[in-house]
Amino acid sequence: MSQLSERPEKSVVGVPLPHESAVLHVTGTALYTDDLVFRTKDVLHAHPVQVMKAHGRITAIRTEAALEVPGVVRVLTGADVPGVNDAGMKHDEPLFPDEVMFHGHAVAWVLGETLEAARLGAAAVEVDLAELPSLITLQDAITAESFHGARPVMLSGDIEAGFADSAHVFTGTFQFSDQEHFYLETHCALAHIDESGQVFVQSSSQHPSETQEIVAHVLGLHSHEVTVQCLRMGGGFGGKEMQPHGFAAVAALGARLTGRPVRLRLNRTQDLTMSGKRHGFHAAWRIGFDAEGRIQALDATLTADGGWSLDLSEPVLARALCHIDNTYWIPNARIAGRIAKTNKVSNTAFRGFGGPQGMLVIEDILGRCAPQLGLEARELRERNFYQKGQYTPYGQPVTQPERISTVWEQVKRNAAVVDRDREIAAFNAAHPHTKRALAITGIKFGISFNLTAFNQGGALVLIYKDGSVLINHGGTEMGQGLHTKMMQVAATALGIPLHKVRLAPTRTDKVPNTSATAASSGADLNGGAVKNACEQLRDRLVQVAATQLGVNARDVRITEGVARALGTERELPWDDVVRTAYFQRVQLSAAGYYRTEGLHWDAKAFRGAPFKYFAHGAAATEVEVDGFTGAYRIRRVDIVHDVGDSLSPMIDIGQVEGGFVQGAGWLTLEDLRWNTDDGPQRGRLLTQAASTYKLPSFSEMPEEFNVTLLENAPEEGAVYGSKAVGEPPLMLAFSVREALRQAAAAFGPGATSVELASPATPEAVYWAIQPARQGGAHAYRDEPDASVVASATRVGTEALSGA
Repeated sequence: MSQLSERPEKSVVGVPLPHESAVLHVTGTALYTDDLVFRTKDVLHAHPVQVMKAHGRITAIRTEAALEVPGVVRVLTGADVPGVNDAGMKHDEPLFPDEVMFHGHAVAWVLGETLEAARLGAAAVEVDLAELPSLITLQDAITAESFHGARPVMLSGDIEAGFADSAHVFTGTFQFSDQEHFYLETHCALAHIDESGQVFVQSSSQHPSETQEIVAHVLGLHSHEVTVQCLRMGGGFGGKEMQPHGFAAVAALGARLTGRPVRLRLNRTQDLTMSGKRHGFHAAWRIGFDAEGRIQALDATLTADGGWSLDLSEPVLARALCHIDNTYWIPNARIAGRIAKTNKVSNTAFRGFGGPQGMLVIEDILGRCAPQLGLEARELRERNFYQKGQYTPYGQPVTQPERISTVWEQVKRNAAVVDRDREIAAFNAAHPHTKRALAITGIKFGISFNLTAFNQGGALVLIYKDGSVLINHGGTEMGQGLHTKMMQVAATALGIPLHKVRLAPTRTDKVPNTSATAASSGADLNGGAVKNACEQLRDRLVQVAATQLGVNARDVRITEGVARALGTERELPWDDVVRTAYFQRVQLSAAGYYRTEGLHWDAKAFRGAPFKYFAHGAAATEVEVDGFTGAYRIRRVDIVHDVGDSLSPMIDIGQVEGGFVQGAGWLTLEDLRWNTDDGPQRGRLLTQAASTYKLPSFSEMPEEFNVTLLENAPEEGAVYGSKAVGEPPLMLAFSVREALRQAAAAFGPGATSVELASPATPEAVYWAIQPARQGGAHAYRDEPDASVVASATRVGTEALSGA
């Protein structure tokens, strides 16, 4: 094992520990950004002036009436911006726009002594608008050819030869929904200016360095004049990677103009109507199989709903293309991507960052095509697993293909699949109006940012004279347990008990130029940096201890807070070593740095090795469906997930469970609806509260939920042999959707292919059952195709859509 991956004896990593803030969370004493308002004097409150039209050009804004409202201090408009009036990294997101691009777009902000005064002031602002035509749905944009950003194409093999060699060719389309983050803490920022004009912003942000950069360029300042701190977030899920910057900039602008602290916190309705979602996608595809059901070729076009601006849509689309293969070898592929420009909020990062959308496409294809190939869906998947020596369509070798089969076979054993298949068959035979099904799906998810430059991390570790340790790193805590893992890494690297380590909030003046806590890379990047800093300090202290113990430094080990000389009884407590080092003028602070090695990516050619490694997992899900209503319940879920050699098993199991449930919500419950008629409310988000947007709750939890971490699977070249865990488990929920498909098919004759909407709500399941009951109206007809071999079978798009 490499030095990065090797674990010392009696290490703190690998020990199951609760979240470092768990007690604070459950007792309500954990502080979040908005809690700091009550510790700050003379705070002004910001409220948006939203225009409730989908698209239009602003011809006038009149603020005089707002300034007459008691308690209103100032109205912020574009004329007040001393720097760049833009909140995005692509310079396509005006902070104060002159064109309304979506229903609820904020065009100005009112500052008041109270939030109620600011709200009344915002209501008094008059905005004149020349309305323009709007595109609300993804299909509207495709029809109008409204696209923006890059249009990548991923090519591998010989696509035409692949189809020529195919015994069966199918075509189809698939459109699936976006998803709201619905973090518990809405977007929030608190800004103030100190006596030297330094701007300090508390922000609920996954990317404080970028928040710092945006605030600086809006105010016309340099980055060293702006400090951003993220204490902790009440959830993020990607929604706070890019989108907090504009809100922080508004708060900072208000503070700079008034000289008073400014608080900006969106209420739930504002957060839902003003912030971006997971990208919904449309896929048009054509796939070829050989006579044994092995994929020969895939030709697909993926269209992402980017909303009104680019935000992170380009890298989201790129990751979707890179994950359309999932666990399956596709020797010949042509996958095109494009981003639709619609008059909706600007869609953004969401757990998985495009990976779930790409993987969902291939899983849906296999689920729909398996009956037409005369195969069980499980068997079709197994036949197409990656094998040793095979490459992804973008040219990266799949280095651990055996783990795909390992987790798959283990979940089959853990779930007693063979026995339960028999039980389900007997149950279904005895119950004509209720059906059960058990589906297994796997995942292969690439870990690293697609943009190679982002794959770096920094840390600052301080040892005080009493032996206590304070660590700072560039990652942010949003409930995922990153800080817990970093404390364990530091304690392990230094060889001290965990109670000696404390972690400071993430601040841009402690660790600069950090990457977002995203792409499941937080523990890899920041753990590598923390470990690097701690090893510098340990090497210095080992030299001090060696002198005190009278041995060579190579013979000194620090474990459990004691420095020991190998082969002797001599030892020194950690605190004594630190104190001696101080008096010997040995530096007791270190800046750590880590960069992920071995990555390369050509975005134009869409080729390279963008990922450090792949995370693997498999899930087996059993559902029961009521044929009269489409209502269903998840009876049992078994998961085997590959986290390498876990840094913190309790944290990792929690991430697997939470990711799975969030994925199940996206695929089965969460149904965002927009007003698409031509009336005055066109473009309005209709599902703008928890009363109309259904989230997973205890009632949707599996009745039996078993999670196992793959054992004896250390990852070479990663921090203490661990693997990322934040995003990959979300895709394990594909097994829920595929089980629902199979249960719907069970209402009909054998080999019934079922088209299932996403999200697969009870209503969608009901409408999928009806054709199956009627003998398989969705069963596909065979048509000859002169473009493939004589024995080929072709299924047209119209057949797949049930026409």
